[in-house]
Amino acid sequence: MTHPLRAARAPSRGQHLRPGKAGSWVLAGWAALVMASAAVAAPVGAALERPAVQSALAARSVLQSAARAGDRLVAVGERGIVLLSDDQGKTWRQVPVPVSVGLTAVRFVDAQHGWAVGHGGVVLASADGGQTWTKQLDGVQAAKQLLDAAKASGEPRAQADAERLVADGADKPFLDALFFDAKRGIVVGAYNLAFETADGGKSWQPISGRLDNPKGLHLYAVRARGDELLIAGEQGLVLRSTDRGQTFQRLSVPYKGSFFTAELVGAQDIVVAGLRGNVWKSSDAGVSWSQVMNPVPVSITASAVDAQGHLWLANQAGMVLSSTGEALIPTPAKLPPLTGLLPLKTDQALALSVAGALPVTLGTPK
Repeated sequence: MTHPLRAARAPSRGQHLRPGKAGSWVLAGWAALVMASAAVAAPVGAALERPAVQSALAARSVLQSAARAGDRLVAVGERGIVLLSDDQGKTWRQVPVPVSVGLTAVRFVDAQHGWAVGHGGVVLASADGGQTWTKQLDGVQAAKQLLDAAKASGEPRAQADAERLVADGADKPFLDALFFDAKRGIVVGAYNLAFETADGGKSWQPISGRLDNPKGLHLYAVRARGDELLIAGEQGLVLRSTDRGQTFQRLSVPYKGSFFTAELVGAQDIVVAGLRGNVWKSSDAGVSWSQVMNPVPVSITASAVDAQGHLWLANQAGMVLSSTGEALIPTPAKLPPLTGLLPLKTDQALALSVAGALPVTLGTPK
């Protein structure tokens, strides 16, 4: 997910600060495209209470992420859009959603149970394959829980940070989600926001205090492989857990730019990718790293591993790239700026973009 080639991003603390749109944050390359919509966007708080508008153009809107729910595809995007396809992306239908904030990631653990996260600190859940959605968490509730946890810790800085979140209101986004099963999951986002659930989202608890992230850098992507958990974020931040998120170790990566996506490839490899097309790989649990050569120095916003174990990445220039392990090779497809990538059957994939969900042929990696 989700990020390499994902349109909505959190506001950066670093040199790549990005303007906002409709309660979202976007990559600088197409900032001009979204500034107009920002002018008419409603406050995030109001959007958390207002259902998504049903639109005949929903399938051609900015979509951020897609997931499989059994044989069904579920895609999410700006202004609370959720689309379902029962024919592998040929046709789409919009379903009701209780919020109209931008949704940045969607994950399903089986044909029925799924979650979507997004701006305003929102977490939505579905128990019927994406047909209906309920709100489980929002930024107001999240900020209050963080403040309660900070007070209990007795740490003045943590309390001050939490008090600022409460004062800001529900304007901080979750940017990615990971679920081990229908009960246990983690969501991460801007300013070190990180929460977990052990009961399918009936209750959420903050885990930001477990992360070695004193600057409160944004958390863009979370992935798992067995009990191993990886979080990638802003300014070269990479965190690894071997106990399903109970404890984390901060890894030292040579590149200090932001990583918008990450993958745990095969049995051992770690790959992180992001700003200006930087891709770094480790084959020893993050002890050492080597750079994967990329002929296209454009920010990578999305990644995915197909059923054969091949790694694919997508970038802001509308390119899908295959990985040889040492270098990236662009596929012939020419697409709009991409925000997500979902491998389908054989050599086909669904590319999420600023113009909706598009079919793409991946081909055979060299």
